Amino acid sequence: MALLPQNVSFSRQILPILALIGIVIAAFYIFSDLPDRSTSEPDQQPPKATGELADSARVAGTGLVEPASEIIDIGSALSGLVTDLRVQPGDRVEKGQPLFLVDSRAARARLQEANAAIAEARAAINEARTAQSTASQQLALFQSLDDPAAVSRSEVIRAEGEAAAAKSRLSVARARLSAAQAAASSANTEIGRLTVRAPISGEILAVNIRPGEFVATQGGGGGLPFIQMGETNPLHVRIDIDENEAVRLQMGADATVSPRGAAERQVKAKFVRAEPQVVPKRQLTNSAAERVDVRVLQVIYALPESDDFRVGQQVDAFIPAVDNGPRAPVQSSETEEKE
Repeated sequence: MALLPQNVSFSRQILPILALIGIVIAAFYIFSDLPDRSTSEPDQQPPKATGELADSARVAGTGLVEPASEIIDIGSALSGLVTDLRVQPGDRVEKGQPLFLVDSRAARARLQEANAAIAEARAAINEARTAQSTASQQLALFQSLDDPAAVSRSEVIRAEGEAAAAKSRLSVARARLSAAQAAASSANTEIGRLTVRAPISGEILAVNIRPGEFVATQGGGGGLPFIQMGETNPLHVRIDIDENEAVRLQMGADATVSPRGAAERQVKAKFVRAEPQVVPKRQLTNSAAERVDVRVLQVIYALPESDDFRVGQQVDAFIPAVDNGPRAPVQSSETEEKE
């Protein structure tokens, strides 16, 4: 260590200083990279029971808003190109109102052919009737003669044959008329089926087709229905109740419902019915504490008129229970609040 003064020791003086500087730099980098552990109010408050339900037995569940008629997927009875689309999402339609039209040119051509066949059959009927009338009169004239020698036997036989042939032609013409009328009725029915109409009065929820697209009887592209509609006045909510808590549910009582993420906006929903089957859970809330391997009882409630609810929206619900036993394992974010 010739570069250092004689009275300075590298191992006793310089090295400890360098080590201290390294420790300070390391501590600076460590503390500068620590995550922000400060607390703040959550953007969305979990649902909380208020009023009478706050201190009483209750069952909690999540639900999905749906039309009172449930969602109706509109299909097409026949395949073809969409020539006219007459509704848009949000439109209000009446029962029987046309929703969209499928190309009907082929069916209308068959209808014209059937109408022409009907006209031809009617003309053949008139001709057969005239021939039958003439043959009948001729035969009656021959039969009315008093003198058998006035007309030969061959002429009588020919008149009888003409009368029978005219009767046969009339029967054939009538059969052709019936066949042509049946073909016309079939073409009319097909034309009617190519106009897709609303099965009920309600609101159009989704439209997944456009003019010029091909629609098939098995469904639209990607499995989407052509049109979705339903009766949205009133709206219903389908609430999932864990089968372990279903026995505690006070059937027929009103439910307190709030939109997901807006616990302060609570409304009273009227009981409509409970589904007769307990089914596997399908509505997921993406909560970390949520159980998916459960079966649920689905209970339907009618929502009051409100701008807070839309079809397909998730809601949280509280329903009175019949006893004061242990509370249900809540599927909503109430559990998260406790954690």
